[in-house]
Amino acid sequence: MMRVTRPVRRKRRQVAEINVVPYIDVMLVLLVIFMITAPLLRTGVEIDLPDAAATPIVDTGPAQEPLILTVDNKGQWYLNVGDTPETPLAQAEVQRLASAVLRLNPNKRVLVAGDTAVAYGDIMQAMVALQQAGAPEIGLMSEPPR
Repeated sequence: MMRVTRPVRRKRRQVAEINVVPYIDVMLVLLVIFMITAPLLRTGVEIDLPDAAATPIVDTGPAQEPLILTVDNKGQWYLNVGDTPETPLAQAEVQRLASAVLRLNPNKRVLVAGDTAVAYGDIMQAMVALQQAGAPEIGLMSEPPR
């Protein structure tokens, strides 16, 4: 008599491991993207602010970016609103944009950042334009002394 044997099946043990290599790859790609784009995110106009030992303004309200009118060393005006804050603006355009921003948020802080090479009269014109746009108080930006 012949005996029939069945093939022996071994039970496979399930492996409970997660393959993290694809996640590491994605993380490294994101890291490279952030390292490349971080220096490019710096917005604004390059100016040389004057040094002053003034005390900083302490804001007790909710944190929000102030409205900053920048006057560069050539006397051109830049406002930190809109899609292109690096584009020079005319006085009428600055007044229109600042007025719109201040109508939406009347408590918004308004600052003027002027290059050290700019004439005092140009800074005064910028402050007058902001006052005409409806700014009740205007601050001047400076760097702490070195």
